[in-house]
Amino acid sequence: METGSGDICTLPEGCISHVISLTSPADSCRSTAVCTTFLSAAVSDTVWERFLPPDYQSILSRAVHPVEYSSKKELFFRLCEPILIDDGKMSFSLDKSSGAKCCMLSARQLFIVWGDTPHYWTWHPLPDSRFSEVAELINVCWLDVGGTIQSRVLTPKTIYAAYLIFKVDQNSRGLGFPNQETTVKLGSQVSKHTVNLQPIAAKRLMRTRLRMLNLIWNATEEGHADAEENQIAARTPQARADGWMEMEMGEFYNDDSEDGEVELSLMEVKRGNWKSGLTIQGIEIRPKKRMEFVIPCTQSKIGA
Repeated sequence: METGSGDICTLPEGCISHVISLTSPADSCRSTAVCTTFLSAAVSDTVWERFLPPDYQSILSRAVHPVEYSSKKELFFRLCEPILIDDGKMSFSLDKSSGAKCCMLSARQLFIVWGDTPHYWTWHPLPDSRFSEVAELINVCWLDVGGTIQSRVLTPKTIYAAYLIFKVDQNSRGLGFPNQETTVKLGSQVSKHTVNLQPIAAKRLMRTRLRMLNLIWNATEEGHADAEENQIAARTPQARADGWMEMEMGEFYNDDSEDGEVELSLMEVKRGNWKSGLTIQGIEIRPKKRMEFVIPCTQSKIGA
């Protein structure tokens, strides 16, 4: 590249570092392709310190295992992978695209009705869980799971979503019908949704019920439509790369002027039918994804 009076690469490296630090981690990685001056500036501690949360030192002090790093950039990408904090009852990570905080409350951090009664719930380790133990539902008719997190520990001016991280056993029962209800609340913000933890079982049961209706009551087309609409209206889970399922429970905007408690809940207490075969790892709170792109310097596909 030819240099001249109008060439941005002739600016002092410190000035370029300052400008890059006002962008995002993804933009910083892209800027390394501009010229050698940008490459040097984009990897500096000045830039990556800005992308780390202001309280990162406090977070590191709460880590179960020490986090080793040789530069602020290395620390940033080290924290993009979850680390255990608070005696292993919570995990913390950073969103690669924005640097926003992500947290997962372990099952032990949640309020589970009858959770301490072995007849209803059992606790045990699983190799693919990030926590030392998970909660497995043995048999309950009252499903009530909830948790809280202080909004101040999350990144301000960020739209967050909460996700139940779980598995459903093949021999489970009562989780496909009726639907469950989720609530995510922060101050005056209330996000409520109808969800279904096991839509395959729900569809199977619905087909059986419709056949019975046809045989007994000669169900009308309207009855069929109502039954299908009931299932379509429910949110369904998505598979994760780590082998677990996740159900989006709701979202909220974390305004920097609002310091409060985020309340999270999953419930099904109306029908009183018995349920079993649900394993809960925790509830994850992370920024709401909008699009996907690739950070050039890490060759990692991430969300924005």
